[in-house]
Amino acid sequence: MFENHQDLRTFLLVAETESFTKAAAQLGVSRSAVSQSISQLERQFGTRLFHRSTRRVATTDIGEQLFQQVAPLFQEIDQKMSEVLSSQNQLRGTLRITGTPHAINTALREKFSQFCKQNPNMTLELSVDMRFVDIIKERFDAGIRTGDVLNNDVVAIKISEPNTMCCVASPAYLAENGVPHQPSDLTAHKGIRFRLPTLGGLLNWEFISPDNHEKTVWVQQGGIIVNDPYTAINACLDGLGIVWIERSAVGHYLANGELVSILDDWAISYPPYYLYYPNRHPSPLLKALIEALKV
Repeated sequence: MFENHQDLRTFLLVAETESFTKAAAQLGVSRSAVSQSISQLERQFGTRLFHRSTRRVATTDIGEQLFQQVAPLFQEIDQKMSEVLSSQNQLRGTLRITGTPHAINTALREKFSQFCKQNPNMTLELSVDMRFVDIIKERFDAGIRTGDVLNNDVVAIKISEPNTMCCVASPAYLAENGVPHQPSDLTAHKGIRFRLPTLGGLLNWEFISPDNHEKTVWVQQGGIIVNDPYTAINACLDGLGIVWIERSAVGHYLANGELVSILDDWAISYPPYYLYYPNRHPSPLLKALIEALKV
């Protein structure tokens, strides 16, 4: 029988983060304390639970077997404790959510802020990432992405309205380079483009013809390449080119005149954001977040 179940929690955190240092930081203890807990656990099992190197930490076969067996049990314990606390109107615990910069910082910012104010005893961890994240593999409680076409092992809940795109530029840039009136005019302009993190390619700009509603895909050449929307907005504000981006991400700059929207008749809209989570009974805390975000 284990004398200290905290050693098991420490083991789970090291397995999740693949790092003694990161686990120590999350636990608020020293790295040596984490190492001591793992060593004690390994003595109890009579075998090593981790392969250790200077670059990374990975579970051994026995360690992975232990993780797969124990992690669901601790998740169930945490959920039951959360249910007891929620019955007293005290939502506690930690929610780990991953989403794109636009989803978290713009489209859903007010909802997240309100949720935190209404639940001061819980911890909300928001991971901003342009990648498509496997929430089960990376152990997130939920993720946010556009569209509801997902794997069968997850549930998707609509949490926003459709996302409308736009092309914007600074007044100074347009004064110097002219205003494009259709996508083909963009060949004479500098574009600020996005590098897609998952596949590594460049994001193509898409438009819908106002005449026949046919989709036009435009591949910009030259210009600036970035990997996050806020770097693109800053470059646009500095007059370095035109950017194709969600309208809500630049609404403030359009309102105060720092940026100008162009090709509005050709604007395309994409599906709303969806919150997706593993197809199992959600915790009371995740249920509360779903209620706060859904539309």
